[in-house]
Amino acid sequence: MLKFIDIVNKVVSKILIVLMAAIVLDVTWQVVTRFILRNPSSFTEELAGFLLIWIGLLGASHALYTKSHLGIDILTYKLTGVKRQIVEMAVNAFVFLFALFVMVIGGLKLVNLTLRLNQISPGIKIPMGYVYTVLPISGILMMLYAFGFILKAIKGADEASAKHQISALD
Repeated sequence: MLKFIDIVNKVVSKILIVLMAAIVLDVTWQVVTRFILRNPSSFTEELAGFLLIWIGLLGASHALYTKSHLGIDILTYKLTGVKRQIVEMAVNAFVFLFALFVMVIGGLKLVNLTLRLNQISPGIKIPMGYVYTVLPISGILMMLYAFGFILKAIKGADEASAKHQISALD
């Protein structure tokens, strides 16, 4: 299971690279058409916003996997052994539940609603539900990563990986 999670995260990181390249190209084209050609492109600003949404949410799930999110680690910094495992399992259980209820269930409701209402983006003319699909996708990724962290905590494998983390208390 943990190898599967690693593979999924490698795919997510490759997707993020492609999305970052796309937003750079999009914004560059926007600048060229606006200031050099004096004929602004009609879709570039909206596309940049949509790409930013996807990068932000997929990036948040990737940051969870790499443990790059800001966090208050004053509780776990000094803990070792079973106490640390329990706290990490509890924290990751809360992350799992948040991702499930807010991002997956809430995100699916949002996607469903916008598709039913046939909300179309004004510039690109695509259904807004497609833009919002990143919300449940990121939620599923976060649930997967949190589940993997829980498995690691149960196995005690997180003890070794915790040593390389940077803490605010250092």
